[in-house]
Amino acid sequence: MRIPAVLMRGGTSRALFFHRRDLPEEPTLRDQFILAAYGSPDPDRRQVDGIGGATSSTSKVAVISDGRDRGVDVLYHFGQVSIDQELIDRRGNCGNISAAVGPFAVDEGLVEATDPVTLVRFLNVNTDKVIVAHVPTKGGRFDPTGDFFVPGVPRGGSALRLDYEDPSGAVTGKLLPTGNTTDKLDVPGVGTLEVSLVDAANPLAFVRWEDLGLTGLESPDQIDGDPELLRRIEAVRSHAAVLAGISPDAATSTATSPSVPKLTFVGTPRDYQRTDGTKQSAGETTLRASMMSMGRLHRSYAVTGGICTAVATMIRGTIPHEVARQEGETVHIGHPSGVLPLAAEVHPDGDTWRVPSVSAFRTARRLMDGHVIVPDAYLTTADQNASHQPGEAPDHLVNPTEVYP
Repeated sequence: MRIPAVLMRGGTSRALFFHRRDLPEEPTLRDQFILAAYGSPDPDRRQVDGIGGATSSTSKVAVISDGRDRGVDVLYHFGQVSIDQELIDRRGNCGNISAAVGPFAVDEGLVEATDPVTLVRFLNVNTDKVIVAHVPTKGGRFDPTGDFFVPGVPRGGSALRLDYEDPSGAVTGKLLPTGNTTDKLDVPGVGTLEVSLVDAANPLAFVRWEDLGLTGLESPDQIDGDPELLRRIEAVRSHAAVLAGISPDAATSTATSPSVPKLTFVGTPRDYQRTDGTKQSAGETTLRASMMSMGRLHRSYAVTGGICTAVATMIRGTIPHEVARQEGETVHIGHPSGVLPLAAEVHPDGDTWRVPSVSAFRTARRLMDGHVIVPDAYLTTADQNASHQPGEAPDHLVNPTEVYP
């Protein structure tokens, strides 16, 4: 099977972009094709038989379709393709890949360019949230060149502004899933610790570095290289998913929702060493934070996670608010690769909070286009899936809640 696709970089992530019209209608066949295209599942976590890059940041997929009947330019459905499991997790969004949606829409003729900046309004179907991309264009096409740098990307590019409208309750339906700014979480084998559950653009479970025996100076390799620490981290994350109402139990969270919520370590600003070996000064940051992504420490910081973190720092009573050195509406998140700045509007609203919008800046680039090829022998026929109802996919392949536009 050959299907047209475009490989896009958005921020510090990469994804294959497909037009919805080009993919198989049958969910099982569609997801088998995507998994095989990436070389998943691969128990050795190398994705050597596909285009996946063997990291969570380079194993993502985006499906794009016309959005005019929903009042937007395009619809965007995100999927986190597991490296070692037969799973595509669609419970949340990816802010980095969101940055590539506008450029893709312009270059594919889904939106007419209006140089020098073209506004692309799109709906992330996963979260039912609208994002407005301010896309630099030249000659009717996306202009990727510029001198704006994103930590974790070796070259500069044109600055893409993303406005996330009303990001609250993207997955759980509530900004504070439990109704509390901080909760006590009992985790077998770990103990009792405080956690703040916040859902804005994506749900995050915030804990203090020190509550897991960390200092905030650890590198991604140090954390990823400690199997016992990773086990405790996943235990906390999976139990937080239950507390947030995302999963019925911890085992189900680990098996079917490994990317949501993301466990995030936060603490006061401190000097630390970036992944490139340079020093990051505490004075340039609002707080020191790192987040887990598909069982590994993110080497930079997911944009949707940054949005949630920025919002959380402005909500009194949360752990991020407690540790942050807050100044105005701009939050500077010190992460493994550098600093992520975001501008957030957060206002008290009775017993809760209102978040009109959060803005972030990313870069993007079209890397390759052509066809993705998967041997037909890799794909299960309809007869072999007769035990599944028409139009449904096995639960181990996709989330039961998955609905494509």
